[in-house]
Amino acid sequence: MELYEIKQTYEKFQSRLEDMKKMLDIDALKKEIDTLEAKTYENSFWDDHKQANKTIQELKRLKNTYARYEDLKDKLENIELAIELLELGEGEEDVETLLKETENAFDDLETKLFLSEDYDALNAIVEIHPGAGGTESQDWAMMLYRMFKRYSEKRGFTFEVNDYIDGAEAGLKSATVSIKGDYAFGILKAESGVHRLVRISPFDSSGRRHTSFASVNVVPEIDDTIELDIADSDLKIDTYRSSGAGGQSVNTTDSAVRITHKPTNIVVTCQNERSQIQNREQAMKILKGKLYQLEIERKQEEIANLKGADSANAFGSQIRSYVMHPYSMVKDHRTNYETGNVENVMDGDLDPFINAYFKWKMTGETSE
Repeated sequence: MELYEIKQTYEKFQSRLEDMKKMLDIDALKKEIDTLEAKTYENSFWDDHKQANKTIQELKRLKNTYARYEDLKDKLENIELAIELLELGEGEEDVETLLKETENAFDDLETKLFLSEDYDALNAIVEIHPGAGGTESQDWAMMLYRMFKRYSEKRGFTFEVNDYIDGAEAGLKSATVSIKGDYAFGILKAESGVHRLVRISPFDSSGRRHTSFASVNVVPEIDDTIELDIADSDLKIDTYRSSGAGGQSVNTTDSAVRITHKPTNIVVTCQNERSQIQNREQAMKILKGKLYQLEIERKQEEIANLKGADSANAFGSQIRSYVMHPYSMVKDHRTNYETGNVENVMDGDLDPFINAYFKWKMTGETSE
């Protein structure tokens, strides 16, 4: 990269940082952090545990946002120093790496600023179900499971298995996991929908090309700080013997829990090697998240009907294709963002797709 290109990029970053400062209202943000922090030192702070936890979560979120802004300022100072060294004929090795890191940091923070809807800051519950096609689609579902696990590791999120059923020959029949971290739901809701795979099947002795489908559903993990009333009479609760991921017996008692919400017929299971009480608590969190998502979908459908919108783009439609043969490509059908590096995507490199999704949601712009 030529020096003039580096300077142009630096100037663009300066402009973006100024826009970011205005969007965040940094002075007001810092004042709010100080106010909430002062509350935590009050003697009566823990009298209301639910409100206290809510305050701590909000304080953590605001501090994280402020820290990211400060990190961007530091990165721009480092770029300025690097330019000065370049003008002296020194230190050109790491400049492009620094520019790329800064670009990613801007994209990440801008994406988080888009996450202002209810529950965006919460943990995520991710469900993966294979489509029709037996072993093929079950193996594809397992590949998606691994993709989200690798993404969680890269983002510093916690990945916990709630329920997992092995496929008959390979892959999985269904999996429900909790992905915990700052704005996990807000970020991962971009992944809800049907994912399509095209490849030469490793299970076909004739080496033919196969197309497989799997659905991903992402709902928020509703915590105790959020009120959502569910009548006990609306619930049917069953217990059964747990079996862990991979089919290994993990419990000889009836610790696994299945909850059926009678009015909607939503069924939630949890068997993550904990006690029956803990499994029940987690299953209720998942159920609340599903009921919340159901309400959101109902409202979106009402709006779509009023606008006469095309239902082909409804929640659950095909969102992305992963092609491994006859060429390599992953393409998001909503944003048109694509890459030829399928291996990186399957190894958890999802941020470019997620950032493109939020840009599309906010501006309607696609990558074409």
